Amino acid sequence: MRAEAQNTVAEIEKSLELLGQRLGVETAQHRLEEFNARVEDPNLWDDPEAAQKLMRDRQSLVDAIDTYEGIKQDLADNVELIELGEMEGDEEVISDAEAALKTLAVKAAQKELEALLDGEADGNDTFLEINSGAGGTESCDWASMLARMYVRWAEKKGYKVELNAESAGEEAGIKSATYKITGHNAYGWLKSESGVHRLVRISPFDSAAKRHTSFTSVKVYPVVDDNIEIEVNPSDIRIDTYRSSGAGGQHVNTTDSAVRITHHPTGIVVTSSEKSQHQNRDIAMKALKSRLYQMELDKRSALVNEVHESAGDAGWGNQIRSYVLQPYQMVKDLRTNYETSDTKGVLDGDLDGLMGATLALNVSGKSRSEAQGD
Repeated sequence: MRAEAQNTVAEIEKSLELLGQRLGVETAQHRLEEFNARVEDPNLWDDPEAAQKLMRDRQSLVDAIDTYEGIKQDLADNVELIELGEMEGDEEVISDAEAALKTLAVKAAQKELEALLDGEADGNDTFLEINSGAGGTESCDWASMLARMYVRWAEKKGYKVELNAESAGEEAGIKSATYKITGHNAYGWLKSESGVHRLVRISPFDSAAKRHTSFTSVKVYPVVDDNIEIEVNPSDIRIDTYRSSGAGGQHVNTTDSAVRITHHPTGIVVTSSEKSQHQNRDIAMKALKSRLYQMELDKRSALVNEVHESAGDAGWGNQIRSYVLQPYQMVKDLRTNYETSDTKGVLDGDLDGLMGATLALNVSGKSRSEAQGD
């Protein structure tokens, strides 16, 4: 087997090893048999919510087993084809099998990343909140660039993107925006993006063409499932309605029915200004419950230390990632040291490599300082 094909096989085997670990391949079939036995219980649907959870858990296990076994079988089949092609001197068979292995390696790597998304709320839809920070007009423009980046990423994933609220910058860009992103594992993927993002570039707003540094904060919260109850005491909140104004255009709707909810015990403020007053109130309340749920997840999970470490003000010293466009091209995540010179690709939504590195870091249990080698 040629060296390139051997390397591809090694990559697939590495992905299979991780998939097997996450699946618990030694006990997977036994667990599936237990699920099947419980599904046959005639009293299962006496508790519809428990039954639905059981069915979801069973299906997740079935999908994980099918994915693992399918990749394993495809690997074996293509290796066998290459060996047969080499024995018979059939270059076409060898080339086709090598091409199939490359495709399989991409699939295996993607499934490897998805296998890391097994947190309590990873499968949920998500709210994505973007706020400009230090840097004035520069920062507002940077916030709009980040918004475009995440929308492009979500669209590539096939996710549905809804703009819940947006505040335009005074001269350019946006001061803030809140999106609801709907799709399987939307929160699991995006949760690693919470923190401050730093941009270094030649300013398009500076006639002297000087280099500027801008900051924008990103916060991500899971959309709360209907079967997760978050109680909000009416006496703890203040609901304000006001006239919303914006520049209009493709991404901004102007409405007279914006709603702002302030949660006094936590200081959380959420807004919605893209729908009718009734819809805005509902959207804002859901966003508040998602924020409160995120706080509870943070308390229960030691794996969110990275978020806490980087959740300060959008300014110097708090960034999780740097995007440098001048004097060189580089995007670097400061938690994992993952970096790429493909700044255009990243800003066009090619984020899986950056997200995957952080997911793997969280699963490994390393701290930020350990990841940076301090």
